[in-house]
Amino acid sequence: MTPPTSRTWGRRGTTPVIRVRGRSQRRFSIAALCCYKPGERSRLIYRPKRHTDHKSGGRKSFSWTEYRDLLIAAHQQLGGPIVLIWDNLNVHKDRRMRAFIDAHDWITAYHLPPYAPDLNPVEGIWSILRRTSQANTTFTHPDHLIGRLRHGLRQIQYRSDIIDGCLTATGLTLTTPRLQPQ
Repeated sequence: MTPPTSRTWGRRGTTPVIRVRGRSQRRFSIAALCCYKPGERSRLIYRPKRHTDHKSGGRKSFSWTEYRDLLIAAHQQLGGPIVLIWDNLNVHKDRRMRAFIDAHDWITAYHLPPYAPDLNPVEGIWSILRRTSQANTTFTHPDHLIGRLRHGLRQIQYRSDIIDGCLTATGLTLTTPRLQPQ
């Protein structure tokens, strides 16, 4: 809940200070898919998750079943096959996730090279989100943070040009040569 700072000011000769109450142990995760199809508007499909069992040492990220559910929801929303281009997050490479993908002919998965966040359009979405809806905001409680995140993501959802720009920034195109799934 520590605010990213985009701009600040202070009296000449004094360093500006942003006061933040203690660090919260509460965690949020967001999984997102940037969806592109030639001739159609680009889409952003996302799912936020609030981690409630932070003190008991529970999972602090999405499980493979939550990613599976996101893929099923995306398939239903998009009404067609999905070609995934995923980073090397361990959950994306989980054997159960691979078995799920192999069992469904409407999913084809490719993995980005290790340490290549510049090839992932979703990283551009996170950057935009931090610089717009989160910038210079001190969140008073977790509901305030999740509300701002949802609002910022909804704004991006309505702007397909922003989603297209995130793909353009990667240097990838929709007409890349056919690769072999991994």
